Amino acid sequence: MTRKRFSLPLESPLSTAAGSIAEREGFLVEYDHRDVTGVGEATPLPGWTESLAECAAGLDRALEAGAGGEHSTGLLELDASESPAARHGFATALLDADARADGIPLYRWFHDHHRTSVPVNATVGHSDAEETVAAAEAAVDAGFDCVKCKVGVAGVGLDLDRVRAVRDAVGEDVTLRLDANGAWTREEAARAFVELADIGVAYVEQPLPADDLDGLADLRGGDVGVAVDETLAEHSMAAVFDARAADGVVLKPMVLGGPGNAHTLAMRARDEGIEPVITTTVDAVVARAAAVHVAAAIPDVRPCGLATADLLAEDLGPDPAPVSDGRIAVPQEPGLGVDLAEEWA
Repeated sequence: MTRKRFSLPLESPLSTAAGSIAEREGFLVEYDHRDVTGVGEATPLPGWTESLAECAAGLDRALEAGAGGEHSTGLLELDASESPAARHGFATALLDADARADGIPLYRWFHDHHRTSVPVNATVGHSDAEETVAAAEAAVDAGFDCVKCKVGVAGVGLDLDRVRAVRDAVGEDVTLRLDANGAWTREEAARAFVELADIGVAYVEQPLPADDLDGLADLRGGDVGVAVDETLAEHSMAAVFDARAADGVVLKPMVLGGPGNAHTLAMRARDEGIEPVITTTVDAVVARAAAVHVAAAIPDVRPCGLATADLLAEDLGPDPAPVSDGRIAVPQEPGLGVDLAEEWA
């Protein structure tokens, strides 16, 4: 296994719970397995995964342990709860090699059906009502029938005004989702959910802080669903199931330790009557393609948060999964279907 460090600038700085980021730094991972070289990506995200230095150390441990083809030993060096990004890089390289060796696209390695595309949502950021409406209308004009609006910064009253304006502008046929990033109190969320039911919002992602399982459980099960995202960085999926704290789960393969872990958790969620939504952590093309394959392997998957390629100003190679009319193409070449740029190949 080898690792190559990269740094890719964003088109514009991105606000996260851990602060603003202007670039995505990580490692391109290559591993020889079954006479094929598989490729993976380990791109840590502050506040969600281990640090860049910890990721590098984890990959080095796995490299040493996995030398000579001992891939199982190498993978065991990487605990998904401690080094999820590093494990994602190694695991993705292994899966890419397996699927390439079998001559099938990665999604068929998980679930043997044919899928050419999966639905994706558009994301509208924090802005005033007029700008929010304009962005939502532009997304619908581009073919998206599911729009996610960021809320939680300006206060519940202004958020509700923005969402009403968007609903009036896009009509009843467009699915609306909200993402509060844990910003609301229990009282604010309870008030908002009453009015959001009248507006016709499908679900609110992380309406309460990540650790408030009891509050999330009290909100869920009504006309407006509760989806958890940041909660999965604080609690296991089993704890979410036991608390009955979600109607939906937002699954980030980079945070969960790899595509295989993400697919397994998605199917377990389905067994619990909880809808999985696959998304990225603003990753480069290798991890982004892996996330697309995970989504493609979920039967009747709901719109996912995979339309993130345009957030990067540069990438590791051409995008094999373009977005058109609210759907993202699923690569059909063996493995991930990624061709790296010359400097990274």
